[in-house]
Formats: sequence, structure tokens, C-alpha cells
Amino acid sequence: MPSVYDLKPRFQQLLRPLLGSLHGAGISANAVTVGALLASMGYGAWLALAPGSRWAWGLLPAFLLVRMALNAIDGLLARTFNEQSRLGALLNEGGDVLADAALYAPVALLPGVAPALVALVVGLAGMTEFVGVLGQTIGGGRRYDGPCGKSDRAVAFGTLGLLLGLGVPVGPYLNYGLGALAVLLAVTCWNRARRALAAK
Repeated sequence: MPSVYDLKPRFQQLLRPLLGSLHGAGISANAVTVGALLASMGYGAWLALAPGSRWAWGLLPAFLLVRMALNAIDGLLARTFNEQSRLGALLNEGGDVLADAALYAPVALLPGVAPALVALVVGLAGMTEFVGVLGQTIGGGRRYDGPCGKSDRAVAFGTLGLLLGLGVPVGPYLNYGLGALAVLLAVTCWNRARRALAAK
């Protein structure tokens, strides 16, 4: 199934000119990873403390784009300058799950939203990454199959943030959207598991 993740190679090419400057400044891949996680937790705290703020939600798409750039940069730095490590792998995978939870859980504080649905979406988002990593342990490689990977989730929640920031009355439809997202996440878990098992 198509996924926003398919655009990653082009996105990385746009970011490559920054690598030399970052490395020259002594900024490591792990530092970028930790910085992205801390920034995500800080932004998530802003959303949680001010769930009615149109500014907080309206700027979410821009923040998610920056976060995606940082997530791409840390991997590029690690591969380009031989900074790959077990610690980096743990920070990268664990940090993504924590950042997702911090940024998306505050949706539960919006009027009319079913918190259980938000919890289901956040849990399934973490499960997609867990199943993706498990692919490596059974010889199927790290799985990034869609239809609702990390980049796709960022687009979905970024669109929600933009609509909220513009004052569009999306409240009556949010639970339906979250339900659809949960279904797509479940399909993503299935696809990643199935293709990891089928890999040779």
C-alpha cells in the first residue's frame, strides 16, 4: 500500500547539505535524536496544558515537519559519519514511540473526543513500530510498510492541527476519524508482520 514514507529518499536528499555543518559543529546523531524527543515532549506538554489554544494546534503541522526532518537527519548523520550504535538504535526506536505518544495523546483533551479511542490510536501506533522492529529479529528486516506508518500519522495529526488552528469545527467528526485511523494502524501491524514472515 502507498505511504508517505515512500517520499523519504527525496526528503533526505534535501537535507544532505546540512550534514557537514552539523558534524563540523560537533552535533552527533544521538544528540539530534534526543533533541527531537525532548522537543516533542515539550510541544506535547504545551498541547496538554492549553488544549483550547488555536496557536498550539495550528503550529503542529510545522513542528511535525521539523520533527520528521530531525528524524531523517539523525539517521543520515549516523550512516554518513559512521556513528551507528546500539544506543542510537534504542534511542531512535524508543524515542519515536515516546514522541508520538506525547504529541498525539493531548487530542483526548479536546471536547467531544472519546479518550479511549485516542488511547487505542496511540497504543496501535506504538505497536506498528514494535512489529516493525520485530521483523529484524526474525530475519525479515526492519519493516516500514503502510498504510499508516510514522510519516502517515504525522500527516493525519498535522492536518487535524491545521484544521483546529483555523477554527474549523471538526469536533463532531473526530471520533470517526480516530476510528478510521485505528483501523489503518491495525492493518499496518498486519502488513508488517505478514511481510516480515514472508521475507527471505
